[in-house]
Amino acid sequence: MTAKYPSARRRVPASALTLSLLLALGAAPAFAEETAAGDAAATSTGTADASDQVDDDVSRGDVIIVTARRRQETAQEVPVAISVIRGDSIEATGNFNVVKLQQLAPTLQVYTSNPRNTSVNIRGLGVPFGLTSDGFEQGVGIYVDDVYNSRVAAATFDFLDVDQVEVLRGPQGTLYGKNTTAGAINITTNQPTFDFEGRAEVTVGNLNYRQAKAAVSGPLSDKVAARIAIATTSRRGTLFNTRTDRWINEQDNLGLRGQLLFEPNDDLSITLAGDYSRQNPECCGTAFVRVGTTQRALNRQYDAIIARLQAANPNYNYIVPSRNIYDRLTDIDASLSAGNKIGGASLRVKWDVGPGTFTSITAWRFWDWQPENDRDFTGASVVAKSQNPSQQDQYSQEFRYNYEGDKLDFVVGLFGFKQRIDTQGTEQQGIDATRYSLAPSTDPNNVYNRPEVLNGLTATNTQYLKSDSAALYGQLSYKLTPELTIQPGIRINYDKKEGFYQRVVTTGTGQLITSCSTAAQQGNAVLTAQCGVYQPQLTTPSVSDWNFSYDLNVNYKLAPDVLAYATYAKSFKTVGINQNGLPLDTNNQPVLSASTVKPESVNHFEVGLKTQFFNRLATFNLTAFRTEIKNFQATVNGGQFGTVRGYLANAERVVSQGIEADFKIRASDRFTAYANGAYTDAKYKKFTSAPCPPELSGGTFVTGTQTPSAPGVPGLSPRQCDISGQRLPGVSKWAFSYGAETNVPVTLFAKEGQVYLGVDGNYRSHWNSNASPSIYTDVKGYALTNFRVGFRGDGIDVFGWVRNAFDVNYIELLQVAPGNVGLIAGTPGDPRTWGGTIKVSF
Repeated sequence: MTAKYPSARRRVPASALTLSLLLALGAAPAFAEETAAGDAAATSTGTADASDQVDDDVSRGDVIIVTARRRQETAQEVPVAISVIRGDSIEATGNFNVVKLQQLAPTLQVYTSNPRNTSVNIRGLGVPFGLTSDGFEQGVGIYVDDVYNSRVAAATFDFLDVDQVEVLRGPQGTLYGKNTTAGAINITTNQPTFDFEGRAEVTVGNLNYRQAKAAVSGPLSDKVAARIAIATTSRRGTLFNTRTDRWINEQDNLGLRGQLLFEPNDDLSITLAGDYSRQNPECCGTAFVRVGTTQRALNRQYDAIIARLQAANPNYNYIVPSRNIYDRLTDIDASLSAGNKIGGASLRVKWDVGPGTFTSITAWRFWDWQPENDRDFTGASVVAKSQNPSQQDQYSQEFRYNYEGDKLDFVVGLFGFKQRIDTQGTEQQGIDATRYSLAPSTDPNNVYNRPEVLNGLTATNTQYLKSDSAALYGQLSYKLTPELTIQPGIRINYDKKEGFYQRVVTTGTGQLITSCSTAAQQGNAVLTAQCGVYQPQLTTPSVSDWNFSYDLNVNYKLAPDVLAYATYAKSFKTVGINQNGLPLDTNNQPVLSASTVKPESVNHFEVGLKTQFFNRLATFNLTAFRTEIKNFQATVNGGQFGTVRGYLANAERVVSQGIEADFKIRASDRFTAYANGAYTDAKYKKFTSAPCPPELSGGTFVTGTQTPSAPGVPGLSPRQCDISGQRLPGVSKWAFSYGAETNVPVTLFAKEGQVYLGVDGNYRSHWNSNASPSIYTDVKGYALTNFRVGFRGDGIDVFGWVRNAFDVNYIELLQVAPGNVGLIAGTPGDPRTWGGTIKVSF
């Protein structure tokens, strides 16, 4: 992303800038979203000398500058639905990574079972809900200082020395290098400065929470400046594993970032940046939530299975330590790890050429994922080992030219991207797998009574993905009159994907299983049982595609501080390939036609109104939208062990529509408040071959509606249901966030400043946590409230905080255990946490 101000060399001293803003704005309250006038960023990286318009806005007190349209503008001037979250807001509210941002941005949904399986959606759209596949593109682009992060998993780092975050809603394809259908998250870090500055921050809290951050910036010469930042976070886990006598789901993070800025003259700046992030927690486990009846025979469902396991081995405790998830107890037996290494380097060149600016961004990023999971979610040794380590390298090059004139502005760019992901997966069945997965029998010769049939059965997966894309994009902004502006944009895009997937299956004795196609016909009960869990596969999917997309924005200034706009976008999400195994036909052979997934076709409509009033002391913004998607890329998983991650398929039609509003006011230098809300109605308009919810899974036939008593639908397989009309998973119809801060001037610690009291909170109505909505995975709505109180003066900020102050019990994610046994496991949200923070700057 373009630096907030043209030159880091022209900067007032940090202490003077901080003090002046604090005194002028009542200690610059830490509030999220688009700024109200006077809601100043105390962590700015320079003085505002961008343009006459920006200068005018700054003189009025509105100093939040965004680069959503690849040029510097105030948030209220941008005819786009955008939320701006300042760095100090992120720190004050404790939202220190992408996962936590949804507490500040109501239309953002972020769900994670571990760093790799993290989905980021806007307005319910982005990626299909469920376990992540490498074979599709994400619909929400994540950019850090102009560099695209291709996988959400590679962007789960802690925010480090962040200036601000912009959340853009709606398709972003004619201004950004990588096309995205749902929106973009733009993260801008603080840039090197030619005036010496530094800051340090230490936080301690309950659950052994420890966090430390530091950053220093300054000149190395009159033309070279440097900045370096470091952060570390640790916290005890929130689930206690009675099996291992340890707290799990902890935090253990380290991050480093360094930047060098070379400015040989006022027209040219070159920034070299590098970063490294390491996460190594014992994570990510689940706890028992409930059992729901499936279509399986009752003696093959969870409670009956566990009772038989307990009777067969009374010396081993299979009974969960609690059936109340908020007791925060689990007994999972497999080893856990969420080792995650992320990093890279980038070179950004910005050159003022005549009336425009040429920008080049060259970047390389890597991601090294080393997981260990318990995929059966129980204390029984069913899946004894589940590990899918991945290594990714991505390279990107973007050239962009920006022109700004009196009546005409435009942006044109070229983007190239290359990626390779290698994965080496291992999943192994345990000693209890036979009696857990197979039909019970009293015959001593039956496979059910032979634990060795499945014990040690191992699937070893080798896969890689090669992905290449190139794009030419551009957007023009033309003022027909001083009040009326039209903004057409186009994008020409090429994508190519090549994949390789091989699953090798061996028995517990090391025997290779070469084929499952005739196991049942041969009457081989052992091989039939083993092939019911893992089947050998080899697929080499390959696909390429061209896409042309466009958009048109028309905006009109009804008054100097009232902007109305309307947008239409014809967008797409490129083709996908299945990288985690294919579904099987009746002969246990992979269905090769499912190797590729059609591109999404998106039609997006949006109207909005941005207003400022009370002499720009208050803002009110309103947006209405409707997004229609044909061939929506969804995750399909029938609940079996064999397709652990599920596979991608196309839902015929999806629609997301709703209304968003935000309001902010600075009533005086001593009080500021904001409130934001969103109503989102996101549904499968037509999805006739969806994965069945657990209540309709596991039988010889399934129903085509959400009522188990309804008749079966001819033509549907035992793993498919018609869920047309159902809501998309992960989306709350109603979401709100709010905050307020008040302060009084005092002298404390021999420093003049303010004592302040702040509150912020958020609410989300109920949502469903399964790819096909289920009565068993409905997550109740919840409201969280946070408080902080402290003293803020020149160069110092000391405050205490409490988050989830009323100790609300809530669920972050529910998961359906494989095997159609009816087990639902989940992750509870954080309990009440509290602590204190000291920040100093100079």
